[in-house]
Amino acid sequence: MTNATIHPDVHVGHVHLRVSDLERSLAFYRDALGFGVFGDGRPHGIPAVFLAAGDYHHHIALNAFGGEGAAPSDPERAGLFHLALVYPDREELARAVRRVVANGYEIDHATDHGGSVSVYLADPDGNGVELYYDRPREAWFEADGAPVLRADRIPIASLL
Repeated sequence: MTNATIHPDVHVGHVHLRVSDLERSLAFYRDALGFGVFGDGRPHGIPAVFLAAGDYHHHIALNAFGGEGAAPSDPERAGLFHLALVYPDREELARAVRRVVANGYEIDHATDHGGSVSVYLADPDGNGVELYYDRPREAWFEADGAPVLRADRIPIASLL
């Protein structure tokens, strides 16, 4: 086994989610979270839509490859716990939370992790979604250099 580490510029390019209702999920990711539609496979017989923030080819792909109405994943089994979307600052996170609520979706809770502040909710198929912003890097570590590991629940209203 090798001891090589991954290059520091590697990052997660996109998440591909199998959904049970493409239109319903598209409404969530497009309207409530604000992603733009980059590509739509449906006119070509491909049950998939590709969404992005900005001009990237896609950050999130939604597909109904299992067929419309497919059963959601079992939360008691291994699989996706949540996808996380990082916002540039507290103001943009608050704006995102207001948009989610205005579109009729429920926020589960908000958590101060020390180095970041997160808001948690579920998409229409029950996949976890974390919306968060990072505090400045110096807030990520304790005085002794250990990473800050907290999960203090905070009122969602405190973000707004």
